[in-house]
Amino acid sequence: MSESGLSHNVIRRAPTLSGLALLTFSFQTLGIIYSDIGTSPLYVLNGIWPPSGPVPSEEDVIGGLSAIIWSITLLPLVKYVFISLRFGTTEGEGGTFALFHGLYPPKAHDVAIDRTLTGETFAPSTRRFRMKKSFMDTIRWPLLVLALFGTSLTLADGILTPAVSVTSAVSGIAVAKASVSGDVVPISIAFLSALFLVQRVGTSKLAFLFAPITFMWFALLAITGIVNITHHPGVFRAFDPSRLVLLFTRTHDYDMLAGVLLAVTGCEALFANLGQFNALSIQIAFGCIVYPSLILAYLGQGARLISDGEKVLPNIFYHSIPGKENGPLFWILYVFAILATIIASQAMITATFSLVQQVIHMKSLPPIRLQHTSDKVQGQIYIPMVNWILMIATIVMVAAFQSSTSLSNAYGFAVATVMFATTVLISFQIILVKRKPIWLALLFFVPFAFFDGLFWGASLKKIPHGAWVPFMIGVLLCATMTFWTWAKGLEDKFDGKNRRNLRHFIALDDVESPESEEICGVDLERTLYYMSPASPALSRQVSNSGEKSIASTEEEEKRELVRINTCAIFHKLTPGRGVPHSFIGFIRQWPSLPRVVIFLSVHVINVARVPVDERYQVTKVRSVPGFNGVTYCLGFRDDFEVKVDEVINKICELEMLTNPAGYVKIMRRIREAAQTSTHIVPHYHVVSKPIDGKFSAIRSYLRSTLLEGIYRPIASMFPESGNWLGAADEIIHVGINAVI
Repeated sequence: MSESGLSHNVIRRAPTLSGLALLTFSFQTLGIIYSDIGTSPLYVLNGIWPPSGPVPSEEDVIGGLSAIIWSITLLPLVKYVFISLRFGTTEGEGGTFALFHGLYPPKAHDVAIDRTLTGETFAPSTRRFRMKKSFMDTIRWPLLVLALFGTSLTLADGILTPAVSVTSAVSGIAVAKASVSGDVVPISIAFLSALFLVQRVGTSKLAFLFAPITFMWFALLAITGIVNITHHPGVFRAFDPSRLVLLFTRTHDYDMLAGVLLAVTGCEALFANLGQFNALSIQIAFGCIVYPSLILAYLGQGARLISDGEKVLPNIFYHSIPGKENGPLFWILYVFAILATIIASQAMITATFSLVQQVIHMKSLPPIRLQHTSDKVQGQIYIPMVNWILMIATIVMVAAFQSSTSLSNAYGFAVATVMFATTVLISFQIILVKRKPIWLALLFFVPFAFFDGLFWGASLKKIPHGAWVPFMIGVLLCATMTFWTWAKGLEDKFDGKNRRNLRHFIALDDVESPESEEICGVDLERTLYYMSPASPALSRQVSNSGEKSIASTEEEEKRELVRINTCAIFHKLTPGRGVPHSFIGFIRQWPSLPRVVIFLSVHVINVARVPVDERYQVTKVRSVPGFNGVTYCLGFRDDFEVKVDEVINKICELEMLTNPAGYVKIMRRIREAAQTSTHIVPHYHVVSKPIDGKFSAIRSYLRSTLLEGIYRPIASMFPESGNWLGAADEIIHVGINAVI
C-alpha cells in the first residue's frame, strides 16, 4: 500500500480561551444560557403562594425565601456550575447524554484503517466461548435508557420553557391595562413565532444581540431588589437554613417545593449548553452576575410581600416594582421582561439543538441535517427540522394551557427528573471515569439525590394538573431514541461483519501485459477476475500462518470482469478496514469494473474549514491496479461536496511518487477514466431474521414489525447520504438485503 496526504486530528476539543476572549465569551453566555433561570422571578413566588390563596405570614415568606436561596446555591451554583461542568466530554459537550458518552466514549480510530482494503483476513472468529459480561457491559443499556430519558425530558423542557416564560412576561400587561388581558395568548404566540424565525442567523450573532439585553435585565433585577429590601430588611434572615426547615415542619405543605423548583429551572440548559461555550465562561458569568442578581431579586420581592401583603399577591413581580404601577420603571421592566423571556426561550432552543446534535452523532436519531453557524465553535449549530417542530409544539402548548399558572404545573416535572438523571450519571463517572474512590461518589450522590428526590416527589404530584404533558413527550422521545439506537446498531454491525479483503475476491490474470514491467506491475489494462464468495476458495478457513494469497485461487472458478473506462466512488458509511458490502453487491449486479475505483470514507475534524490541498488523503493498492482508498477530511462548516478532480489530482501525485518510470501513461489513463464518474452508495433493505426459543412466533413478529415495518421506511426517508451534495443522476444506489 502507498499513501499520500496530511494527517489530521479528528478529535474535537472544547475551546480554550483567556483574557479578553474569555470575558467576551462569558458576556455572550448571558444572552444564551442564563435567561431561563434569570426569568424565574417572574413567577416563582406566585408558584409558591398562588394569587387566589391567602397571604402568607412573615415567617412563611422568610422560610420560602430561604428554600429558594439554598436551592439556587446548592443546585445551580454548587452542583452544576462547580461540579457538573467538569464532566463534559472531551469535545466540550454537556448534558445527560454527554455524561453517558463520557462513560462509553467511542473508541479511538485511526483514519488510515478506513483506507486499508487489503492486508488482513476478514474471517469469522473461531473462538467457541463467550466472554463473561463485564460490569460496564451489564449497566450499559440501563444507563443508556436513563440518559436518553433525561435527554428526552430536556427536549420536552425546550417546548415548555418558551411557553411558560413568554406567557408569564406578557401577562404582566394586565396589571397596567386590564382591558387587554384577553389578548395575552395571541401576543405570546406572536413573540414566540418571531423568535423561532430568527434562529437561522446562528448562536453567536444572537448572543451578541441578546447579551446586552440580558445584562440590563439582571441589573434591573438587582437594583429593584435592593430598593425593595429597604421595605423590610429582616428578609436577610432567609440566609439561615433553619428557616426553611421550620417552614415545612410548621406547615407540612410539601407541595410548596414544586413552586420552589421553578427557581432552579434552567440548570439543565446551563449544562446542555456547555458545547456552545466553555466551562470557565459559564462559571464566571453565573458567579459574578447571575447568582447575586437573582438572590437580591427574590429577597426584594419577599420584602414587599411581607410589607404590602394583599396588594402585591395577585402578581408579585409586577406589583413589587418600585414606583407607580403605570410609571416609567414599570414599563421599562415590562419591556425588558418580555425581551428576557424571549431570550430565555433561546437558551432552551439552543440547548435542544446541542442535545439533538449529540444524539444524532451517537446514532440514536436519524441523520437530520445540521447547519453549523460559527467558524470558531463547532457546537454552535442550527437544525431546521427541530426548530420548526419546537415552534409548532410551543404554540400548541400556549394555546392549550392558556395561562402561565397552568403551564408552570407542567414545567417542573421535567426539570426534577433530568436533575436526578444527572446526579446518577455523574456518580458513575466519578468512579469509572475519574477513577476516584467510591466514598467520594457517595459524598456527591447522597445529598444531591436527596434534594433531587424531594423536588421530584413534589413535581410528581403535579402530573394530574399538567405534568403529564412533559412526561408523555419524554417517554415517546425516549422510546424512539432507544429503538433507533438498537436498530441502527444492528445495521452497522451487519455492515462491519460483511467487510471483505479486496484480494479475497478480486484476482489478477496470470499473464502480464507487455507494458506491465515498464510501470512496475500496476498496469490499469490488466484483466481482473471476480471470485464468488460462495466458492470453496473463499469458504475455506484461513490458516493462522497468514493471509490467503492470490496464487491459492489459481485453480478456482473465475469470472472475468469487463473494465469500463470510468471512475466509481464507493462510499463507506461506517469506519473500518476492508471493502464495503456495497462493492460486492455492485459486482454481482453489474459484472464489470470501472477503470478507477475509489473507496471514500469521511471524517469531520476540529476546524471550521479544511484547505483544498489538504482535504483528501489517498492510499493506493499496489497489488490490484486501479484501486484507491481515500479519506475525505471535512471541516465542520464545509459543505459535503466530493470533487472528483481534486481526488484524481491526489491519486496522480501519488503515482508520480510510486512509479517515476511509467507514471505518465498511468496518469493519462486515470484522467481519461475520470472524465465520467459515478457515486455508488449502499441502500440496505433491512430484513429481520427469525428468532428461536420460547414464544418465537410472537417475538419474531414483533421484531419484524419494528425492523421492517418501522425502521426500514424511516431509514429510507433519512438516508445517511441525504446531506451529500451533487446531481441525482451521478449517484447509483446499490440495494443489499441486510438480514439483521
